[in-house]
Amino acid sequence: MQQLVAGIDTSTQSCKVRVTDAATGELVRFGQAKHPNGTSINPECWWNAFREAARLAGGLDDVAALSVGGQQHGMVILDGQGNVIRDAMLWNDTCSAPQATALITAMGQAEANEGELREAREHGIAADTLMGDGDQAIAARGRLRWVKAVGSSPVASYTLTKVAWVAENEPENARKIAAICLPHDWLSWRIAGYGPVTESEDAHLDALFTDRSDASGTMYYDAVSNEYRRDLIAKALEAAEGAETARTHANAIVLPTVLGPRDQTPVRADASVAGKNIDGGCVIAPGGGDNAMASFGLGMGVGDVSVSLGTSGVTAAISQRPTYDPTGAVSGFADCTGHYLPLACTINGSRILDAGCAALGVDYDELSELAFASQPGADGITLIPYFDGERTPNRPDATATLCGMTLANTTRENLARAFVEGLLCSQRDCLELIRSLGADINRILLIGGGAKSEAVRALAPSIFGMDVTCPATDEYVAIGAARQAAWVLSGGTNPPAWNLHIDGVKTGDPTEDVYDSYVRARG
Repeated sequence: MQQLVAGIDTSTQSCKVRVTDAATGELVRFGQAKHPNGTSINPECWWNAFREAARLAGGLDDVAALSVGGQQHGMVILDGQGNVIRDAMLWNDTCSAPQATALITAMGQAEANEGELREAREHGIAADTLMGDGDQAIAARGRLRWVKAVGSSPVASYTLTKVAWVAENEPENARKIAAICLPHDWLSWRIAGYGPVTESEDAHLDALFTDRSDASGTMYYDAVSNEYRRDLIAKALEAAEGAETARTHANAIVLPTVLGPRDQTPVRADASVAGKNIDGGCVIAPGGGDNAMASFGLGMGVGDVSVSLGTSGVTAAISQRPTYDPTGAVSGFADCTGHYLPLACTINGSRILDAGCAALGVDYDELSELAFASQPGADGITLIPYFDGERTPNRPDATATLCGMTLANTTRENLARAFVEGLLCSQRDCLELIRSLGADINRILLIGGGAKSEAVRALAPSIFGMDVTCPATDEYVAIGAARQAAWVLSGGTNPPAWNLHIDGVKTGDPTEDVYDSYVRARG
């Protein structure tokens, strides 16, 4: 008899519900509902969008297991009755940038010890960059210590910086915090039938759960030791209540239980939400962060790397070992199988192609045709595509530049080629960063809206220096969540082996000189 599972993707833009055959991974039904725009959102909007998406997917009464994949880093803070204290601050809310800098500075105050100096040298960093009391040395030490503590260095995207912002700007809200969770944690908790209660009732905050992949993006969870760092939460709360009270408060805050990759949660979905027609109810799987869920949906294993070209560019690898980037450029996340997910993100992704189309007055297909009419290296023109500043490398105030233009080579064809090569070279930077940390790169999977470009697909193998696999366009976060639900439902040691639909594998002669020119131009 066919068993059905549901994969839920609660992303920044929308909620998608994919009802899936647990044995084969084939799509059975699908529903989607939009989330409101913004960087701070009332989580109740996610709940309403989920209920609507589930309705459009034909309901979940016949679903035996479900899992939620969600946008990472968003801060949901609850009071003792399970009420949301304030709108959730999402990953794209950058108002906590000063707090991120302050957290790095505080961590970097003490002089570097011999072990830290040795580690810096092992990563090709001059030891003297960590020495002294200058701002740059303090920041370098701070980044190094954060990376060793929790795998990544603070930026405004991460949850802990948002807690620090609330403590500094809304101290009355910070003092109310009884629980901190992430978007996927909160939605899973609601699906289990929990939510706000009256003052005399138990909100069951201790029923909150999460997984390693999402917890590893908070800045207060160490995925290697599998432990929360409440001392770091206390640091973030100090502005609201002083050091001693903050330590007591941090130790009392409920944090979601971190489940293993195939652990079954101790609760079932509320029958009014899912599993009404299933004996024993609908199992809820741990869920996970969107990047890890997409990797799982792609069937990635150790040695695989995905390059996702959406609004931003995200390069993520599956690694058996944790990776530590003392510069903080590569985030040391966990995946949702028990391994690790070193990840590098660029602010500028497929919008680079948008800029090229706008500048040349063409559509995406025409941009590809023009690029194909040029030669590797665009006859000497190189685009450094930092249109909105850049995160990798960390140049927030940078702008895009075109280099090497002459009267002879400034043609529409060469400009189109430079835009495509600039996009791919920026992702090659991310690949090289991850490779430099010891992660194996044996297969590259190219996904996202930008991967639909024929020029991007065709030129990627030459820029990346290896073949590129192009999976069919699909909802890989929702597929990954459904696959995890099927895994938990089966009780098996290994996840189900679902087929990945591949559009093709692209090959090409390496053009190292193109990337070399790019490296020289960006400096």
